[in-house]
Amino acid sequence: MGEGIPYRFEPGVNTARVLDDHGGLVAGEESGVDVTVAGRLMLRRLQGRLAFGVLQDSSGRIQLFAPEKTTPDFAGFTGLHLGDWVGVTGEVLRTKRGELSVRVDSWVRLAEARRPFPDKWHGIADVDTRYRQRYVDLWVTEEARRVFATRSQIVSWIRRWLEGRGFMEVETPVFHPIPGGALARPFATHHQALDMDLYLRVAPELYLKRLVVGGFERVFEIARVFRNEGLSTRHNPEFTMLELYQAYADYRDIMDLVEELVSQLAVEVCGTTSISYDGRDLELATPWRRAPMLELLGEYGGIEVDLDTSQGDLAGLCREREIPVEDHWGSGKLITELYEKTTEPELWGPVFVTDYPREVSPLSRDHRSQPGLVERFEAIVAGRELCNAFTEVVGPDDQRARFSDQEAVRAAGDQEAMAVDEDYLRALEYGLPPTGGLGVGIDRLVMLLTDTTSIRDVILFPTLRPEQG
Repeated sequence: MGEGIPYRFEPGVNTARVLDDHGGLVAGEESGVDVTVAGRLMLRRLQGRLAFGVLQDSSGRIQLFAPEKTTPDFAGFTGLHLGDWVGVTGEVLRTKRGELSVRVDSWVRLAEARRPFPDKWHGIADVDTRYRQRYVDLWVTEEARRVFATRSQIVSWIRRWLEGRGFMEVETPVFHPIPGGALARPFATHHQALDMDLYLRVAPELYLKRLVVGGFERVFEIARVFRNEGLSTRHNPEFTMLELYQAYADYRDIMDLVEELVSQLAVEVCGTTSISYDGRDLELATPWRRAPMLELLGEYGGIEVDLDTSQGDLAGLCREREIPVEDHWGSGKLITELYEKTTEPELWGPVFVTDYPREVSPLSRDHRSQPGLVERFEAIVAGRELCNAFTEVVGPDDQRARFSDQEAVRAAGDQEAMAVDEDYLRALEYGLPPTGGLGVGIDRLVMLLTDTTSIRDVILFPTLRPEQG
């Protein structure tokens, strides 16, 4: 295995550097400079006693120019497979036809491609194959490489932006003894040595707020989280969240932070706050609209209700719109279902949807002036939830009551409901100051800023159904 393949190879420059340094050569001119480059051979053609190839590395592409007279083992070079990794040393020149090239004065194969690459000009036609064989997709689909390079840029920029505002990045457990921090069905596993059940985190929220109790006033985590849910263009069971908590802040402060972060990030990535998504214009400049859920439900859904509307009437409105209803749902849950099915998809936005029912917000602090509601918002952009945030519950007695309500819902069959977390309640008894919290879906943010409509196109290795055959 690997006969003739060297154990290491040291390229002197990448292709982008060659193009930058020697772009001024005119047709037929030689530079007198030798370089060593490495990458995949993506194209090759013979023209009499000349061979031409295209070498691609992570920075770009450059032509290889191989005259039969001076190329060592010319037959071996022309016999390389498309997709083979090669290392080449030679002089930089511009051919008579004007193509900047590296002459193949010496070469070595660094890896053999035993499977044929798809046609470079068409990429991978089958979408499922693109996701299963991302290692091929990245070579033949320029757009895929651009999206994932942009994703890296986005995450890096967010870290710097938050650190510049006094936030500290932390790491919290992935294994949780109790599922909590979000309304979601968890993945369960078992620790053999401790003989105890554990759950992959659905959110890092409760651990991050423990750190605020511990005295870190501004913390964030870019966390991989796991939710035992179905697959769709918007959902992958394992995804990435930015969660942050800011002491002494409320949900209005967090709205300011979100619109500032996203608008500045749009300028960084796209050069402007005026972007296009899925064929429609979208303006991300501040300020964003802020409107209560009930107001938007009336404006977009044509449904005028409130928390005093009877459960029977609300359930009837749901059934009229073919929205499934569970017997244990209260008015708050029914209103939220009506909003999510009739109104949220119509909000091109961006808009901060505020003041959610208490029933669906077990970690959000009661609204300071509207009974039955909480100080929570979701930012909706292009008809999709981008983030979820609220003024945090700080009182241990209030939080215990919320957990108990969730336990009752869980006992009624809702596997997404939370359980009582006694250690978190103990932490609150040491004192959590007024705090604002935020969770942003990194994958959806990347989708927005790269004009991508499927979450699978922004996750390198998305979860897929088992391969058939």
